[in-house]
Amino acid sequence: MTKKQTLTLVKVGGKVVEEAETLARLLNDFAAMEGARLLVHGGGRSATAMAARLGVETQMVEGRRVTDAEMLQVVTMVYGGLVNKNIVAGLQARGVNALGMTGADMNIIRSKRRAKGAVDYGFVGDIEQVDGAGLHALLQAGALPVIAPLTHDGAGQLLNTNADTMASATAVALSAFYDVTLVYCFELPGVLTDVKDPSSLIKEIQPAYYQQLKAEGVVADGMVPKLDNCFAALEQGVSRVRISNVEGLSGGGLSGTLLRL
Repeated sequence: MTKKQTLTLVKVGGKVVEEAETLARLLNDFAAMEGARLLVHGGGRSATAMAARLGVETQMVEGRRVTDAEMLQVVTMVYGGLVNKNIVAGLQARGVNALGMTGADMNIIRSKRRAKGAVDYGFVGDIEQVDGAGLHALLQAGALPVIAPLTHDGAGQLLNTNADTMASATAVALSAFYDVTLVYCFELPGVLTDVKDPSSLIKEIQPAYYQQLKAEGVVADGMVPKLDNCFAALEQGVSRVRISNVEGLSGGGLSGTLLRL
C-alpha cells in the first residue's frame, strides 16, 4: 500500500488574522511548513467591526452569528474579500502560490440553510459535502487554497458557515488522499485548565477525559463545539488534531494540545 503524502490543514481565526503582528508571524510559519498545506480562516471580529461602521446590527446567540440579508453582505465582503485577500497577498509575498476561495468556488463546499428552530440563524449553512478530489487537484497543481468561511447551497445562495466546522469537514474529505494533520490555531496556547494561566496547558485529551472536562466546567462555551469538531475529524479519518497558538507553529513544529481517540 502506497504511503500517503502528508498534509497540514490550519484553521486560523480570532485576533491571529486580524492583528498585523500575529498575522505576519502566522504567514511566516505557515509559509515555512513542509509538505502539502491548506488554510481555512475566520474573521468574526473584523465582520463585527465592519457591520458597526455600516450601521448593521450584530446579533449573536451562544457565540453564533445570526446572519440576516444585510449581515450576509457584510460577512461576504469581509470574509471572502478583505480577510481572505490579505492572507493571500501575504502568502504570495512569501513565495507561496496561494489561491483565495470560498466554498462556492469550484463547488468545493456545498451546504444547506439551517432550518429554523428556537432561533432563526438566517443565512447560515450546515455542510452537506466537501469536494476533496477538487481540492486535491488544486494542491497537485501547485496551488495552496485559502478558504473563507462561506459556502453555497447549489441554487445561487451564499451561506455563512462556521470556520471550525469547515476545517473539520475539509480535513475529513482530504484524508482520502493525504495523511492529514488538522491544527486549530487561535490566541491561546491550547486547551487550558485555567484560561487566565497559559501554563495550565492540557497536553493531551482523549474522549473520556474530554467528557470529564466538560462535566467539571473546565471546557465550556465556544471551546465545546471546537473540541466536538476535533473529535469528529478524528473519528472520520483525520490522523492528528492539535489546538495551538501561532507560537505553536514555529519552525514547522507543532505544540499545544493533542487530541486523540
